[in-house]
Amino acid sequence: MPSRVLVVDDNEAFGEMIGEVLRSVDIQSLVLSHSGQAVTCLAKEKFDAVFLDVHMPAPDGIELTRKIRSGGLNVTTPIMMITGEEDRALLGRAFEAGANFFLYKPIDRHAILRLLRATKDSVEHEKRRFRRIKVSWNVLVESGTTQLRGTTLDMSIGGLFVQTTGVLPSGTTAQVTVQVPSGPPLVFAARVLRAAGTDCMGMQFEKLTPALSKSLQEVLLPLILAKSN
Repeated sequence: MPSRVLVVDDNEAFGEMIGEVLRSVDIQSLVLSHSGQAVTCLAKEKFDAVFLDVHMPAPDGIELTRKIRSGGLNVTTPIMMITGEEDRALLGRAFEAGANFFLYKPIDRHAILRLLRATKDSVEHEKRRFRRIKVSWNVLVESGTTQLRGTTLDMSIGGLFVQTTGVLPSGTTAQVTVQVPSGPPLVFAARVLRAAGTDCMGMQFEKLTPALSKSLQEVLLPLILAKSN
């Protein structure tokens, strides 16, 4: 089962109903009634699954799905589209945008839990992708004229924790170059989330291109799978 889910529905009561069902089975949920807020939230936080209503003030569910799939932390997060229609053209546009599953109104507790069970494999795969792996690789962090050298302490598909010769203020965007064991270095844009003491920083990757995301997965997924077995 997913542990952190985002629900976006402009019908606040309906969204809260879904949230209550999720919380009743110990799944954390964040319920938003404004899709504009969801855009900001999805850029900052990784979710295990997302419920989106199709018909909302711009961006509607389909446009929001396109934004999610264009890049960022939730680019591969399972998306459940909520709709009261069974219009083939609508379903086609939603799937083309990147939706994975549909939840049809009227919706009750059993329908929601049934869908969660059906998506269990997809969600567990996504969790595995974002698992943090301890690795010690040379790293260079550059921001403006500042250059900090050091090593990674752990990495995931979403970011990394580094020990360097100093720290940058929270919110700073930097270029991070990681020397992986084989192949060319990986170069990312990343934002400092927090500093730990005077020589460690937690950083989140930003605006990963599909090619860079693929390269990162090729490096980390074998390590993640090995740890899972």
